[in-house]
Formats: sequence, C-alpha cells, structure tokens
Amino acid sequence: MACGLRSRRCPILRFERRSESSLVWTYASPLLAAGATALCAALLFWAVGKDVGKGLSLFFIEPLRGAYAWSELGVKATPLILIGLGLSVCFRANLWNIGAEGQYVLGAICAGAIAMRADETTSRAVIALILLAGCLGGMAWAAITAWMRVRFRASEILVSLMLVYVAELLLHYLVSGPLKDPLGFNFPQTVVFAQPTQIPRLFTGLRLHVGVLIACAAVLAIDVFLARTRLGFALGVRGVAQDAARYAGFSERRALWTSFLISGGLAGLAGALEAAGPLGQLTPHVPVGYGFSAIIVAFVGRLQPRGVVLAALLLSMFYIGGELSQSRLGLPKALTGMFQGLLLIALLVCDAASRVRVRWVPNGALDGR
Repeated sequence: MACGLRSRRCPILRFERRSESSLVWTYASPLLAAGATALCAALLFWAVGKDVGKGLSLFFIEPLRGAYAWSELGVKATPLILIGLGLSVCFRANLWNIGAEGQYVLGAICAGAIAMRADETTSRAVIALILLAGCLGGMAWAAITAWMRVRFRASEILVSLMLVYVAELLLHYLVSGPLKDPLGFNFPQTVVFAQPTQIPRLFTGLRLHVGVLIACAAVLAIDVFLARTRLGFALGVRGVAQDAARYAGFSERRALWTSFLISGGLAGLAGALEAAGPLGQLTPHVPVGYGFSAIIVAFVGRLQPRGVVLAALLLSMFYIGGELSQSRLGLPKALTGMFQGLLLIALLVCDAASRVRVRWVPNGALDGR
C-alpha cells in the first residue's frame, strides 16, 4: 500500500536548523563549491561534444603550467585581489557595494589622464602620481554612493550599480572625444602611454608587474586593519549586529564612509594598475567585469584577506581557461561568466548546508507531526 496515507508511516528526511554553523562545513564549502563547479564543467563539455579531459585541463591545469602561465595568472589575479579586498571590508560591515566595476573604470580614467600628459623625458616617479590619481578617482566615485545613502537614505545597491553604467558611458565619451588619439585612425582610444608611465615588470619577457607586490601589501594592510584596529572591529560588529554596534557607540555614518572609501580606493587602484600596466592606454575595453567577479572572490574567500587571495587565483584560472577554450575548443568566451556563476551558486548551496542538518527519520509520519 502507498505510504502517503495518513495512517501509514514511512522513512523521511528532516531538515533541522543548527544552533551553530558547522565549522567543518564553513571551511569546506569553498572546496566543495570548486569541486561541484568542476563537475558541472565536465558535464557541459560532454554535452556539447568536447573532450572532457582537455576542457578541464584548459581551466585547471594550463593556467598553472610554466612561468608564463603563472605570470598571466598573477596579472589577472592582481585587480581581483585589490577589488575583492575592498568589497570584503564593505560586506563585513553589511554594506553592499555592487558598483566596484564603475570605481575601477574611474580609477583607470583618472590614471590615464595623468599618464597621457607624460612623455619620454618624464621621471619614473610619475607612476606614484598615476596610482594616486587612480585611487582618488575610485574613492570619489564610491563617495557618490555613500553621500546618497547618508543624505537621501538611497539604496547603496542600486546607486552603486547604476553608477557602473555612468562610468562606462563616460569612458566611451572620453576615448571617442576629448581624450581620443588624433593619429589613431578614428578608433576610440587614447594615445599609447609613454614608457616612463608603464608599471615596471618583475621579469623580462613576462607581463607580471609590481602591482602584484602592491596587492600583497594591501592584503597585509587590510588584514591588520580588520583584526587589529578599533575601526575594523567596529565594522565587523556592525555587520553582525547593528543594534549592538549602536549601543557600543560605533558611528554608522563613519562605518559607511570608511567602508566605501576603502573599497572605492582599492578598486580605483586596480584600474590604474591595469591602465598603466597591461593595457598601456585607455579603450572602451577597460571594463572586463573584474568589479563583478570580485564579488564572488570576496564571498569565496570568506571575506578574509588571505582567503581573497586564493579565491582570486581560482577566478583568474577561469578567466584564462575561458580564453583558452575559445581559441582551442571554439567555445564562447562567455563560458568564463558561466563558470563564475556556477561557483557562486554552488557556494551558496554549500553555505546553506552549513546551517542545516539533514536527519534520517526511519519511522517519520507524513502527517505534519
């Protein structure tokens, strides 16, 4: 007889909320999410008739094979680390900066405006000014969101996100008009920056530059800020319990401005390093989605500076793997975004498992009791 009758009892699975999140699940979730993403990738390659082993190799082995591959991995990871660190500060304070891509673009614009004025006789010290301009540009763009939140109680999610499109349109206008290269055959781009403005490379023949050292220094600085300073502690308290933060006398406005300025400054710095580094000029292709990918980096890294580094390396492998799969397997480059989305979804599922316990009830009643 069917066990669905009210008079019958049959085994069921019962989901129970844990009193405390499982520590094992908390730290295992990123690894399980990465494994689940790899499994989905294998199924995808199989479904489209591609060699599964070769496809997975392009994403998880080729980006680590040889000095050149590691150099490219570092180039991709540097902006993700910087932006992910800034977003981690915001998210820990329960503030949602979704517009890091726009702050990244403004940093590139401000840095490019300085770099364009230099020539071959300019001192290499101009690089410091370029990076400072990028940092200030990102902070200024993030300050718009913070001011709108303080002045009008506007949603920082919507304001920061909409400013991304404003930043991209501003970039298109500048490279197609005021900053356009007059000798560029009418292409929307600036002049190629002079050699003294180029971010120094660490090794001859490789694109890895000193930006990776700056990113490592930023990791240490943010780690100390969050763990060893009163303001960093206040941001963490606000993220966990806003009422407790107010009771303790921590200023909500100060937390808002601090979080957004740090986040915007780091995103702008990433934009400056990219513009004066691998790109060497401003084009409409400056925004490549680093600001949105860094959201995944921050959460996969558990909003911890050292975790952000590992997550950035993983996402960088996805970027490189997407480019390789496009050239070698004929798959669309959008595969990168798909894998990033799969990673985030898998992480959310694993996180839910850390808060819920599944219990097998051998003789559970299906009558709601």
